[in-house]
Amino acid sequence: MADARTTGSGSSAATVFTREQLAGLPDPVARYLDFALQPGQPLVREARFRQAGMFAPRPDAWRPFTAVERFTVHPLSFLWNARIRMAPLVSVHVRDSYVHGEGATVAKMAGLVPLAHLRGGPEMASGALLRYLAEAVWLPTALLPSEGVTWDAIDAGVARATFTDGATTVSLEFGFDARGAIVSARGMRYRAVGKTFVLTPWTGRYHDYARLSGMMIPMTSEVEWQLPDTTYPYWRGRTVRADYVFAHATP
Repeated sequence: MADARTTGSGSSAATVFTREQLAGLPDPVARYLDFALQPGQPLVREARFRQAGMFAPRPDAWRPFTAVERFTVHPLSFLWNARIRMAPLVSVHVRDSYVHGEGATVAKMAGLVPLAHLRGGPEMASGALLRYLAEAVWLPTALLPSEGVTWDAIDAGVARATFTDGATTVSLEFGFDARGAIVSARGMRYRAVGKTFVLTPWTGRYHDYARLSGMMIPMTSEVEWQLPDTTYPYWRGRTVRADYVFAHATP
């Protein structure tokens, strides 16, 4: 596995994780937070990840990618900048984002020739916010109820997380293993098909947990669409570096 390093620096917030925050949560969620966090863990305010892996712009057409992704928790945002190698001397630059409640995707060949430009609208906002919720496993304090996530029990190993930002609300059903680790996420997500959006079953899976800056996060993951006639895996990635900015308690 590639090396992952972490750093932390202060912010003006003054909040940490305590086990008292587990009270009233569904059992699998309480087990997960107890697994992922230690008492006194400062809450993540910003995060930056370097990633590498494979991306499939169409079924079974895997291409290598590298990316940098940045998150902020307050205000909520993410920005994913990726370079996907389509041929030995040809790359596509992709920029996915959720900023000020708006989702966007921009893709350019060699950083110059436009291939896609999708921005705005409720479907883009929903798809991007659902991605944020799924990727919050990389900054697990963002899944605390104090950060706006509502949890409902489904069964002993599954719980539903619901999250609202502005006018957009999304939900995912997270699956947990015996340790308490989140191993899957399932929900309905908008998929761009030509000039329209189709609400489509979507699944994420998480593997290879490691402790970084006191938190347990999955180092590898994969995502796929569940199409009517087939399953379409399209992203398989790993974290090669993680940097965090934490809240620190005031003196």
